[in-house]
Amino acid sequence: MTEFLHSDEAGVTDQTCGICLDEANDPLNLPCGHSFCGGCLDEWRSRYGVEEEMRSKCPTCRARIPPSKEMAAMLQTYRAVKKMFEDSNEASSSKQYHYICRRLAEAEKHVGPDWDKATVLEDNREPAVAMPGYINKAVAQGEIKIVLHWINADRTENRANAISSAGMMGGSCLLIACVCNRLRLMTILLQLGADVNGRARDGSTAMSMLFRNTCNAAFAFGDGGERVRLLLSWGAAFFPDNGCSRGDCISRAKQYGKSELSDLLESELGGRRCEIVNLSSRPELNGKTCVANEYLPVSNQYRVTLEKKSKEVLLLDPNNLRRRNRTSMDCGYHVEFKYGRTIRHDFDSNTDCQAFVAALKREEERQPAVTEEAEARAEQAAAELLAELGPNDDTSNNSHGICSATKSEKKKGGKRKKTKKK
Repeated sequence: MTEFLHSDEAGVTDQTCGICLDEANDPLNLPCGHSFCGGCLDEWRSRYGVEEEMRSKCPTCRARIPPSKEMAAMLQTYRAVKKMFEDSNEASSSKQYHYICRRLAEAEKHVGPDWDKATVLEDNREPAVAMPGYINKAVAQGEIKIVLHWINADRTENRANAISSAGMMGGSCLLIACVCNRLRLMTILLQLGADVNGRARDGSTAMSMLFRNTCNAAFAFGDGGERVRLLLSWGAAFFPDNGCSRGDCISRAKQYGKSELSDLLESELGGRRCEIVNLSSRPELNGKTCVANEYLPVSNQYRVTLEKKSKEVLLLDPNNLRRRNRTSMDCGYHVEFKYGRTIRHDFDSNTDCQAFVAALKREEERQPAVTEEAEARAEQAAAELLAELGPNDDTSNNSHGICSATKSEKKKGGKRKKTKKK
């Protein structure tokens, strides 16, 4: 299989993304020679296929983009399952067989008839780490201490992007935390390098799960807004498959009367973290970062909040803003878990924030490595603790039935009688 490497591996540097027209972030080269940000290309053409014919072609020259490794694997899986039903003579009587045939037809349509059955678009991501069952449960229950201990126990593995091996369809830590409304845990995972656009096996992302049927009740009552805004500020993309195109999300927001959120989603920079540019009235703010919290359609302006301790609010035109997504090294603020609680640190400049994060990383690197025996003991203790505890939400009570569990009642024991020594 032919693999198309990121530009740094192919010896190409300083490339400009043909979609956002900025310096390519995690650049990916197409066979035609054009390069794009990995995230921009994902948003242009989903790895799981798209309906629009144009989106299966290079945005610059319209050359055909080969299917992704995920799409090719899915196609091969459907073909193998279909053949298994046919070989066992269960094709005519099985509803599952007809379902597989429909999915196979959809996959073949997305891949296209001119695929050479060998070339795939390789994103060069490392194989995902499998998430133990007790960590899956800890993430769902918002047990930050247990999750962080496991992630930090082996720094050679990318455990912030671990995926569940069962249930949740291979969902990532971030996706599970998002579905279960663990806002602070989501922030910490993103700071540790969790992929905001990480996909489950069915193609779902953290963003798409907020707009799908499983989460409609929570979204309708308004507790999805903060999670949507958090994901947008970290660069969450909208995908045309799985009901999470920008239009699908806008429609769902309007359906539940969330006009402010629908206006935000309709605008180009709504909810995004941005850098202030070309502001002649206050040149000292150029280069500073802010969040476009609200879009005002009448004036075509954004109400933004500066990323400073003062939290100054301004009205700015779109031409004074340039998108600058949060990254693990440039997160704008930092949420730290210490002494059993989360502490948010705000800074007056990005330089201060970056220095703080760098100092934390150096301190973590100086910590002694966790041995396999110590980790096994910690895993056992965590599993036993989670067996006794119910959910411990780090943001709010989960009253809409998502990832809900009943907290076990503590047994009331009688007071011990003191015995007198003879």
